[in-house]
Amino acid sequence: MDDNSLPQRLLTEALGTAILVFVGVGAVPATLIVNGSAPFTMADLGMISFAFAAAVVATVYALGPISGNHINPAVTVGLAASGKFPWRLVPAYVGAQVAGAVVGAAAILGVLGSKASDLGLGVATYGASVSVPQAFLAEFVGTFILVLVVFGATQRKAAPGFAGLAIGLVVFGAIIPVAPVTGASINPARTVGPMLVQQLAGGHVQWGQLPVYLLAELTAGVLAGLAYLALSRVTADRAIAPQSPSAQEV
Repeated sequence: MDDNSLPQRLLTEALGTAILVFVGVGAVPATLIVNGSAPFTMADLGMISFAFAAAVVATVYALGPISGNHINPAVTVGLAASGKFPWRLVPAYVGAQVAGAVVGAAAILGVLGSKASDLGLGVATYGASVSVPQAFLAEFVGTFILVLVVFGATQRKAAPGFAGLAIGLVVFGAIIPVAPVTGASINPARTVGPMLVQQLAGGHVQWGQLPVYLLAELTAGVLAGLAYLALSRVTADRAIAPQSPSAQEV
C-alpha cells in the first residue's frame, strides 16, 4: 500500500465501497423482486447476508493491498483513534467511501430499475415498533463486533492470509441478528449512500433516523479500536511508533 499514491488509494476505497453497496445492498431489492408476493424468510436474510460477506471477502483480497480496504468510515475512524491511521487522511478516506456508496446505490437503480426504488433500494431503516435506544444499540453492537474483528484479523500476529475470510464471516454473522431491527447497516457510508440516491429517485427517506445510525456506528468504531488496542498491547509495542495499516497488518 505504501507504494500507491493517495489518489490511487482514495479511488480504491471508493471502488471497494461501491462494490460492497452494489452487491450487498443491491441484494435486498433483488430478493424482494424475485420473491414477488412471497413472504420474506430466514433463507432470504441468509442470502442477503452472504452477498455482503462475499463483497467484503472479494474486496479485501483484491483491493486491500492498495488502500487497506477500509470501505467503512467506522473502520477508518477506529484505526485513527487507536493511532494506526493518520487523522489527516480520515476526511479524504471517508469522503471517498461515501462517494463510492452513492455510486454503488446508483448502480443498483441503473441495473434493477425504478422497481428497486419502489422497494426501498435497500435503505437501512427501523420501524415504529423499534425505539431509538434499541436501534442505537443494534447498530452499535454490530459495528463494534465488525471493527473488533477487523483489528484482530489484520494485526501482525494473526494467521496470514485469512483476514478477508474472517472479516467476511463476521459481516455475515452480525447481519443476522441486527437486520430485523435496523437493516444492519453497520457502516456509515452504506447508510448514507443509498439514502441519498433513494431521495434523488423520489423515494421516501427517513432522514430523522440518520443521526442514530451515524452516532452508533462511529462511536462503535472508535471504542472497538481502543478496546482492541488495550487488549492486545504489550510492553514491546510502546517502543514502536504507530504505522499506517496495510492489508495484512493493523
